[in-house]
Amino acid sequence: MFALVDCNNFYASCERVFRPDLNGKPIVVLSNNDGCVIARSNEAKILGIPMGAPAFKFKNVFKENKISVFSTNFVLYGDMSKRVMDILASFVTEIEIYSIDEAFMNFNGFKYVDLQEYGEKIKKTVEKSTGIPVSIGFAKTKALSKVANRIAKKFPERTKGVYIIDTEEKRIKALKWLKVEDVWGIGRQNSKRLYNFGIENAMQFTEQSDNWVKKNMSIVGLRLKHELEGKSSLSIEKTKIKKNISLTRTFEKNYTEFEQIKERISTFAVILSEKLRKQNSDCNALFIFLYSNRHRKDLSQYNNSTVVKLPFPTNSSIELSKFAIEGLKQIFKKGFQYKKTGITALDITPENRRQIKLFENSASKHKALMKVIDNINQTTGQQKIKLANQDLKRTWKMKQEKLSPCYTTRLSEIMNVKV
Repeated sequence: MFALVDCNNFYASCERVFRPDLNGKPIVVLSNNDGCVIARSNEAKILGIPMGAPAFKFKNVFKENKISVFSTNFVLYGDMSKRVMDILASFVTEIEIYSIDEAFMNFNGFKYVDLQEYGEKIKKTVEKSTGIPVSIGFAKTKALSKVANRIAKKFPERTKGVYIIDTEEKRIKALKWLKVEDVWGIGRQNSKRLYNFGIENAMQFTEQSDNWVKKNMSIVGLRLKHELEGKSSLSIEKTKIKKNISLTRTFEKNYTEFEQIKERISTFAVILSEKLRKQNSDCNALFIFLYSNRHRKDLSQYNNSTVVKLPFPTNSSIELSKFAIEGLKQIFKKGFQYKKTGITALDITPENRRQIKLFENSASKHKALMKVIDNINQTTGQQKIKLANQDLKRTWKMKQEKLSPCYTTRLSEIMNVKV
């Protein structure tokens, strides 16, 4: 058996943990630069706030309906996610963290355990320890556990937030209830195609022949069909080294000067290097792009990108910042108003397999230096120690007018309790 544990309205729930006065009230969370809605509480959904709603267009709607608006606080959300996942890992030997708010758990060997009771225990433990409400779905396959989770979340009063698909009758009933566009892995384009063939729910999808599904949806679709039929073909995946790591940001205003963008690229390279060190990896190439403001049709447009092949593998903030700036010099042109830039680490390899070259290598002293910097930043807060070409006053240059405190990761922002 597998279980899919999903945090309910995760971003909104994280905010509510430290603002219990918002329980039962509508909440929306905005994207980078407070652009659009990326998360909604159930109350906000009922009010008709759509996903992706532009914040500036819905400003009056938020005010009229007394909707609490928050900027994305990924530092807080990431830390709360880790706490939830650590608790889940204590209940099983195999867990796959699928996203910031979802995890698959392997329950093979739990034959004589009452899964309903055990699921309720997991749910209660997570909620008591973190304040984050979760829903849990059990089934023979990962795809069916996704279906079971959706039912647990949709009907919390009947399921107590835990639902088990353990009989053929339950499987068939669940698949007939589930719309085809809501099936994990179907996607928007495939669901449109299936509707054109008269396939409207998950059960109708599984009733198609293997050859038809493979022809129209490839081997991936066929694997999904088998999963929904109760034939397990997807196992718990181990944590893998990412093949590439990207960091992109839209500027809070148009930038015209090289030095302005240079500071951003340097900061992105530093954060990228931290991510590499966290998974004990090096990168061997950097992809850098630069876009002008495409929404300003009255301005001249210019977009360009480049790949910088590094002379040696490295995860040093100093070295990656230097190479990233070299790449920016190749694509920057004077006379344009730039709105977005980004950097991607390519050709990622394990740090412990770094091959020493004859003439040029990463500075050996950087490894110890980066370790000290990482420890200090983790203890005192993000980006306390920076390179000289970074902005010393701000970590991110994003519009975040509704940002909540980082209650769990910064000593200066912990809650004050009045007794």
